[in-house]
Amino acid sequence: MNVHIAITAAGVDIGRDYLDFAIAPTGLFKRFPNTDGGVAKLVAAVCKHQVKTLVIEAIGPYSYRLLRALRGVDLSVGVVNPQRIRAWRAAEGKRAKNDRLDAQAIARFAQKMPDVYRPIPDEASLKIKAMSARRRQIVEMIAMEKTRLKQAFDDELLASLRQMIALLEAQRDEVEARLNALLREAGRGDMLALLQTAPGVGPRIAATLAADMPELGHIGRRAAASLAGLAPHIQQSGINRGRASISGGRPCVRTALYMAALVASRSHPRTKAEYKAMLAAGKPPKVAFVAIARKLLVALNQMVAEKKTWTEDQKLQGKD
Repeated sequence: MNVHIAITAAGVDIGRDYLDFAIAPTGLFKRFPNTDGGVAKLVAAVCKHQVKTLVIEAIGPYSYRLLRALRGVDLSVGVVNPQRIRAWRAAEGKRAKNDRLDAQAIARFAQKMPDVYRPIPDEASLKIKAMSARRRQIVEMIAMEKTRLKQAFDDELLASLRQMIALLEAQRDEVEARLNALLREAGRGDMLALLQTAPGVGPRIAATLAADMPELGHIGRRAAASLAGLAPHIQQSGINRGRASISGGRPCVRTALYMAALVASRSHPRTKAEYKAMLAAGKPPKVAFVAIARKLLVALNQMVAEKKTWTEDQKLQGKD
């Protein structure tokens, strides 16, 4: 007689103020404040109930305190895109939604999905991600201020906007310097140098890839395209062929690669020729840029894996 032993799994619904913790299959639920003390109590509950797997929704810095505290605890941790949790709830036919129900749904997801677990990021990786996110925030603020500058005509407003842009640009430069220092301290300096040998990849794009896609060079080309949100997903039903489109992935990485493709298609002769060939074949410009970005990513992934710089013989293609 085979005896099935249910794995004790847990889910945590992360919020700014609270951590809602649920265990499957028991359905036990507890709420803890998202403070150092509350996190310590949650970790104690994980140990007390002998939780073996735990899933957290990937919603950014609100989860960092908990992730730090879970290091050294003997369990598998998955940081999951919220879209997968929503899809799971829909598959269960659940419509009601609150923090308690969300935590319980995440716990059931943790019990049934074995493919979501990976090592908890170390302190250096968390700092790098936070610094990279801060750089993006400042860049967005600069763009907004420059838009306001174009719309302003009053001399006092113009002076104020120019002063703010200068302050933000100085802050951006400081953050970029710190980000590059953190990347070098984490052993990603060689990756930075390698990436910048490729067409269209400058210091800022290289830093984004090194910070937000550290898996580069350690995964296959299809996995890399999926992580970057550049993998085409087919939508087909019956005789309706549909159209393949990209979705998901890491938006900051996808944006960086798209910009690299745009620059390369204008300044690199071979890439420019390939871009024009796509247009001649009837592809819209954005589709052509996405295709070049995907091919560029595959080439970058292979370069980092082989620790080789770009050469003019390098092809925009790769292998798993």
